[in-house]
Amino acid sequence: MLNGMVTRLRALFRKDEMERDLDDELRFHLEKEIEQNCADGMSKEEARLAALRSFGGVEQVKEQARDIRRFRWLEDLWQDLRYGLRMMRKAPIFTSVAVLSLGLGIGANTALFSLVDSVLLKTLPVKEPERLVLFQWKAGRAFRTNGINGYGSGSWLPPDMRGSSSFQPRIFERFREQDGPLSDLFAFANLWDLNVLYDGQAEMLGGQYVSGGYFAGLGVPAAVGRTISPEDDNTSASPVAVLSHRYWKERFNSDPAVIGKQISLNKTSFTIVGVTPPSFTGTLQVDTRPALFVPLSFEPVLAGERTMMGRQDRPASWWLHIMGRLKPGATVEQARESLNGQFQSLALELMPPPRRDNEPAQLEPKDYPNLVAFSGSRGMMERRWGYSSTIYMLFGVVVMVLLIACANVANLLLSRAALRGSEITLRLAVGAGRGRLIRQLLTESVLLSAMGGVAGIFFALWGKDALAFLGNRGSSFLPSDIDYSMNWRVLGFTVAISLVTGVLFGLAPAWRATSLDLTTALKESNRSLGGMSRSRLSKALVVAQVAMSLLLLIGAGLFVRTVRNLQQVEVGFNQENLLLFTLQPGASGYKKERLVQLYRDVFARLDSIPGAHAVTFSRIPLIANTMHNTSLILPGETPQTDVEHLTNRQIIRENFLEAMEIPLLRGRGFTEKDDERAPRVAIVSETLARRFFPGEDPVGKRVGFDAETMGKIEIIGVARDTKYNSQRDDIEPLLYTPWLQESGSIGRMVFALRATGEPTALTSAVRQAVREVDGNLPLTEVTTQTAQASEALTQERVFATLLSFFGVIALLLAAIGLYGVMAYSVAQRTGEIGIRMALGAQTGDVLRLVIWQGLKLVMVGVVIGTVAALLLKQVVQSQLYGVEATDPTTFSVVGALLIAIALLACWIPARRAARVDPMIALRNE
Repeated sequence: MLNGMVTRLRALFRKDEMERDLDDELRFHLEKEIEQNCADGMSKEEARLAALRSFGGVEQVKEQARDIRRFRWLEDLWQDLRYGLRMMRKAPIFTSVAVLSLGLGIGANTALFSLVDSVLLKTLPVKEPERLVLFQWKAGRAFRTNGINGYGSGSWLPPDMRGSSSFQPRIFERFREQDGPLSDLFAFANLWDLNVLYDGQAEMLGGQYVSGGYFAGLGVPAAVGRTISPEDDNTSASPVAVLSHRYWKERFNSDPAVIGKQISLNKTSFTIVGVTPPSFTGTLQVDTRPALFVPLSFEPVLAGERTMMGRQDRPASWWLHIMGRLKPGATVEQARESLNGQFQSLALELMPPPRRDNEPAQLEPKDYPNLVAFSGSRGMMERRWGYSSTIYMLFGVVVMVLLIACANVANLLLSRAALRGSEITLRLAVGAGRGRLIRQLLTESVLLSAMGGVAGIFFALWGKDALAFLGNRGSSFLPSDIDYSMNWRVLGFTVAISLVTGVLFGLAPAWRATSLDLTTALKESNRSLGGMSRSRLSKALVVAQVAMSLLLLIGAGLFVRTVRNLQQVEVGFNQENLLLFTLQPGASGYKKERLVQLYRDVFARLDSIPGAHAVTFSRIPLIANTMHNTSLILPGETPQTDVEHLTNRQIIRENFLEAMEIPLLRGRGFTEKDDERAPRVAIVSETLARRFFPGEDPVGKRVGFDAETMGKIEIIGVARDTKYNSQRDDIEPLLYTPWLQESGSIGRMVFALRATGEPTALTSAVRQAVREVDGNLPLTEVTTQTAQASEALTQERVFATLLSFFGVIALLLAAIGLYGVMAYSVAQRTGEIGIRMALGAQTGDVLRLVIWQGLKLVMVGVVIGTVAALLLKQVVQSQLYGVEATDPTTFSVVGALLIAIALLACWIPARRAARVDPMIALRNE
């Protein structure tokens, strides 16, 4: 029987050798032809030429040889694939476990890469996006502006600098006058709180202001109708609007007849002139999708008294984003240099630096404003930069899961290689080359990874939907409403990672399986052969799995504790039984006296609702990841001499502190008499009092916001500190002003209704009350304070959930890998164990022997994982709250959990070893 097997294998490999040498047959026949021609009396040269002619010439001979090699390679590959599939069918459990492990790892990586692609890599669907340039500015902290509306934190800069992507309109006008390396220059900005009325249906939407050259500069044509032209960007022109393709499809059912019809925007009639292409969603932040586009010059019409274009009594804000298109051959740096001088002089002209007495205004060289330019191919970048740290951290987690899965599959392959030891030895003995066997084994591993890649695509479809769900829930750490489609880059990534994974986990087992001393291997049993081929590598893989599992579980533990700490943070007010909702009457045309009267009427209706204990409102909701801040002018300072004293700000109804249960510590609260006819007043927080009036009582002090209010706002009280933006943030200064003295700034307000019972039970009554006041007034963002505070913790909660999920998966894979190593070790040492027991070893001795062997691997993995976690502490510390990245409790609990799981994984094989019958074991040996 063995002789017959050897004969068949020898025939198989002789066939393989003959196929490998098929191209040599041409040379053999050519030489035979030359010999025959010489025998016929030809000279050697004549015989060679005649032979070549009979074979069609040298080039044809070479072509035939290439065809044979190509055919042989394809046939070899097809043979390897068929053999690999046959081997997988014979081991369905092994194949299923390997494919599911790889599918989970590849799927998670594919889902995260779709997020990376959508947020960080995808370019704008415009003409030649690589030629677009986007402008920002940076300056020292001493440089002042008169208000930034947009992304002005300059988080991409060092702490001693500030910057923004927002510019003052006059700067844009000055830039347009320059003729340099830019062929086009255009501006755009967010259009917030847009009340859209069409066909009797009102809704609140977001849009985008664009200058006249915006669409032409980007090279974006209209899908239907036309785009906005420079002639439209003029207040004397007729108001026009361009719809986004999605809004056109959802609201107008893709009806082309909508072109030319009228649509009401903030009580102003605009003519719809076009629709953008389906793929174009504007050039704002990655998660901002405007419903429509309107000319920039109509901002004062839509914004009314809140215009950012500036008025006689108020300078313009910094709010426009500027983008240009480079001329052929021009560079981004050339564009920056051509405009930087103009920017510096105009910026200092618009907002001179502070000065003392009659000294000339001046700045230190480090504080001077400078223009910054970079590629605009992906549009605005601040939100992308903000999301990048979270995305890369999640990507690191799923890469670690994939590595753990690869280690597990590599261990499985080592076990299979040990079981196939006789086959591999015999194939080598009958003449198979080592490279040929490695290729066969690698083909099998790549087949596994390809099947894992297919499974991974299905996991990725579920995973990207989960990511989209998390983003659309309003979380601040994942973008909402973006396209997670499986485009060619994502699919290419899946194919690439599947191939790399196949080679990664297949190469070492294949190399080990074929590195045999044939003389020794043929003398040894299958069992010994398998042990030699896998022992150290298997143990190293288990150590790696334990170390990576420990990292994931430590991360999960730290984030679980972070969530718990944040949930227990004292926010400074009572969050229970509060129903929140938003009204934006300013977008419906309400101004000044009409706006004040509207809110009085709404309060009267809401106060009469049964179950409503108190009704109030504020400009900014608390614990909602949003903020409104301003700079104070303190007593003795002027706009020319002050430096920025930043404080958070709230515009509130007079009963806000009582309704939110924020204690007033000193002074008095607001009353209805604190209206526009009364002297300006304010209440400050404890932190503001300590920071700006150290050692003094702030009550009675007078502050201001600008030249108009300087020294006119009297501090009448001090309230207890509260959290403002989120539970995580440190307590910052906070200033309250009464709403009746801020009639020009109270367009959008957030109502808070404190109920005597469950607040959501009053939702329908609240909607009815608002409808009774104005049926066309949209009521939006209905939620509870506790739900909103919980939403603010989405990032931490999702991190804790994902890390816990992947940590448990990694722990299971590590336990399976450890169990496999120990079970195989027990099988290899059956004879040794039998001898030990025959010589008097007890069951407990055998248990300790086997368990200690496994625990040593786990302890090494725990040590390596602990060291890695300590080295990575700076990466996660900023994401934690109330717990250190080196927290000993978390490290101890996770380490103990790993050791407990390891004990279980080792105990089962150890128990089996302790039941070995010494006589049977010795007889088998």
